[in-house]
Amino acid sequence: MKSIWVVDDDHSIRFVLEKALAREGLPVRSFSNARDMLAALEDDSPQVLVSDIRMPGGSGLELLAKVKARLPALPVIIMTAYSDLDSAVSAFQGGAFEYLPKPFDLPRAVELIRRAQEESQREAGEQEAAAQVPEMLGQAPAMQDVFRAIGRLSQSNVTVMITGESGSGKELVARALHKHSPRGEGPFVAINTAAIPKDLLESELFGHERGAFTGAQASRRGRFEQADGGTLFLDEIGDMPFELQTRLLRVLSDGQFYRVGGHSPMRSNVRVIAATHQNLEDRVRQGVFREDLFHRLNVIRLRLPPLRERKEDIASLARHFLQRSATELGVEPKRLSDAALVVLTNFEFPGNVRQLENICHWLSVMAPSQTVEPKDLPDEIQPGYVAAPSPGQVTNGLPNVAAAAPVAAAPASTSSGEGWLADMAADARARLAAGETDVWDALTKRFEAQLILTALDITRGRRIEAAQKLGIGRNTITRKIQELGLDV
Repeated sequence: MKSIWVVDDDHSIRFVLEKALAREGLPVRSFSNARDMLAALEDDSPQVLVSDIRMPGGSGLELLAKVKARLPALPVIIMTAYSDLDSAVSAFQGGAFEYLPKPFDLPRAVELIRRAQEESQREAGEQEAAAQVPEMLGQAPAMQDVFRAIGRLSQSNVTVMITGESGSGKELVARALHKHSPRGEGPFVAINTAAIPKDLLESELFGHERGAFTGAQASRRGRFEQADGGTLFLDEIGDMPFELQTRLLRVLSDGQFYRVGGHSPMRSNVRVIAATHQNLEDRVRQGVFREDLFHRLNVIRLRLPPLRERKEDIASLARHFLQRSATELGVEPKRLSDAALVVLTNFEFPGNVRQLENICHWLSVMAPSQTVEPKDLPDEIQPGYVAAPSPGQVTNGLPNVAAAAPVAAAPASTSSGEGWLADMAADARARLAAGETDVWDALTKRFEAQLILTALDITRGRRIEAAQKLGIGRNTITRKIQELGLDV
């Protein structure tokens, strides 16, 4: 684990923070001046930096600028006196994660450092995941057109609108555009504007100040700040609430915005890539999407073809997903027989590439032998399968899928599960059969919600204790409760 670095010329401040962080099990490294800290940066790097704002030999703001130039994603907490609020504003404008007023409450200081550490781990995980994403696969002419467009846009910072059906891989295209752009070394931040409740979306995008609304116990950077110097991917932009579209247009126009509850303007240096599965021209005509925002986003339009228009890519994509699932599960990769591949190729894939990926993951777990035959494929892939119009009644919180009886017999492997795993498999099968394309997100949210509610029931509503039992951070459980809309 990387250390928390503390820079302060006051020995007592360093001592107090060292002891407090050590009690929390956090490694810490202290410096009495900015010069020594910058020298240490040649051989090592921190997970979080906590720096005083006024020190002999160099200010915290100067240190902030130098550190951000080297490590733009590093959370930096600036310590400052109550009378130094102008410097605190300058710290935020320079990219500081938060400022800590002196004299500070020690538990609050540790909680703030913990929150910065969680942010650092999250951003590091996102960057690692992005680095592991392979170049997109596709030999179909429609995909070759997409590749050529990415190549032509590789040295441009122009705004791009990606259109395509759900599950067709719009975020993968956005990541490729970012990776091959001049901003490729900067952060890539993605947000699905349709997946976040309307009341929380403004704060997610622009951040908020402490006390801006009920539950805002600390200031928080929004996605525009997190993506500074890089790319912000706005997925499902067509579902953005109309009142927020005005704020987004203003940011795109002049690069300035205000946090929720804030009074100081923040500057944003990001490239925006938007995506939607909807027809935005129709949304404009219906009066639910601003025409001026549409034209601001629609500088370059890139259409991503659905999987049914690139059937020649199904074999290579399936092999790739089977190999990746096997690696994740630590098993030998399954292989599709020629007959099974014919069945897959003839399927229309309403859920597009995401549906194919989910099927390959299912096969890696459920197929009884190393070679996948047609009979091993999920029911909804089988020729002649007819899904019922409704999943039926709900039993114990999960659909009763007896009403969605397939024409072909279910694979034997699906009947061997017991308990909640079998229920979840049945729920997933019913949703996939009904043509839903957000099954992964829907079931993941239900699973997370049930875990959190169970833990809170055991701890009688005590969130910190529930988070400890679940093995997650206290800020994580609070964020999840908000994201999932739990009434607790």
